[in-house]
Amino acid sequence: MGVAKGVGEGNAALVALVHEAGCSHAALARKVNQLGLAQGDMTRYDKASVTRWLQGMTPKGPSGRSPHYIVEVLAGFLGRPVTPADAGFAQQAQRPVVARALTYREDVGETLHTLAELGSTDISRRSVLGAVPFVASALLDPQRRWLLWLLEEENAPVLAAVAGGGSVAQVEAMIEMFDLMDNRFGGGGVRASIVHYLSTQLTPMLQQRTLPPSQRRLLYTYAAKLAAMAGWCSYDTADYGLAQRYMIQALRLCAEGGDRVLGGQILAGMSHLATNLGNPAEGVALARAGVATAKRSGSPLGLMRLHAMAARGYAALDDAGQATSSLLAAGAALETSRGADGESPWVRFLDHHYLEAEAALVHRDLGESAQAEQLASASVEANGDRRRRQAISRSVLATSYLQQHRLDEAVDTASTALEHLAGVHSERSVQALRTFRARLAPHSNETIVREFERKARPILGAPAA
Repeated sequence: MGVAKGVGEGNAALVALVHEAGCSHAALARKVNQLGLAQGDMTRYDKASVTRWLQGMTPKGPSGRSPHYIVEVLAGFLGRPVTPADAGFAQQAQRPVVARALTYREDVGETLHTLAELGSTDISRRSVLGAVPFVASALLDPQRRWLLWLLEEENAPVLAAVAGGGSVAQVEAMIEMFDLMDNRFGGGGVRASIVHYLSTQLTPMLQQRTLPPSQRRLLYTYAAKLAAMAGWCSYDTADYGLAQRYMIQALRLCAEGGDRVLGGQILAGMSHLATNLGNPAEGVALARAGVATAKRSGSPLGLMRLHAMAARGYAALDDAGQATSSLLAAGAALETSRGADGESPWVRFLDHHYLEAEAALVHRDLGESAQAEQLASASVEANGDRRRRQAISRSVLATSYLQQHRLDEAVDTASTALEHLAGVHSERSVQALRTFRARLAPHSNETIVREFERKARPILGAPAA
């Protein structure tokens, strides 16, 4: 990837943006490294790197996404969207569907066409997609359009009509199977199958004109669920830009199906993605849109998850008051649930163990190590058959020990988490351990830490500089 001007001529557009942002070269490099790390890229930029960018040299990154990280960081400083072109970076050639899939279309037929093309290209010709960046600013319009739909549908049924038999029953069975595989082995092992089924079986089914309206409505909801699952599985394989695109298309399909419970859960997924990729303010906004959706959906469990996602975002923003209030609201919603049997199938996996795990992350980020330890320990004990959740909760538990200066226990716990990753294709679990490893830096001369690094490197890669 090059820049708008030749090497040596300088990048005037980037110079102007950095000057306007008022950030030091060191601060810009550090934040680009942090954003890259959050997305699985081990960049090692410093203030000299920024000088080279300003001089017109190409910013090279592990997957060609560094220019996107640079403009995302600048956008955060400036408080407005910034594109690679705005910063003087030449646009990498991408399939048109990469841009289209960031858009929430009014015409659902266009959404189906976009999903079919995105899925077929994803599976059969992945290399031609090019770098698929996560674009935080692109989350704003789908959120706005969903809320407008919600206002316009105030008197519509809050749940999609239940119907069975025929193709509907087949799709329902496929969703259950994919869900089971994802929970047991991680998204990387099942993603391709979900995308293939969605783009080659279910999408063409919805494009048929002969479907009865009630069946079509339910199939749109199922398609939304599968698109959201494709997003989560892409998240699990560190394909964050694809995850974002599948989730945006899922939200549009969900509006067509009219299922507010599922819509809230898709917004929860988008919030999770935004917060974990260094955009917690957007994560909070998405969670709040989800709360507005879930309040009239008849699903306390769905509402609980959205309050938990808001708490995660607030904790990342170091807003302890709002994070605590959101956790309390999540607990209150959980108390009003009549249990899984009285809830939508989309949220029956949620329970107090789920809230414990998310609350542990909140307390970890707020530096409240005793609470994080208690909740992460409970989550580890409760999720013995879910290796992805085990690995994440053990990583949180290890961090809580480290925050309490219990180094041996921290490293032992993280080593066990590494062992639980065997056979699990989950970048989310890997990232949780990378976050813990980064906190070990002040103890890098300790023998136990060096031994952990030796064991972790084949799984986690080299640590960031």
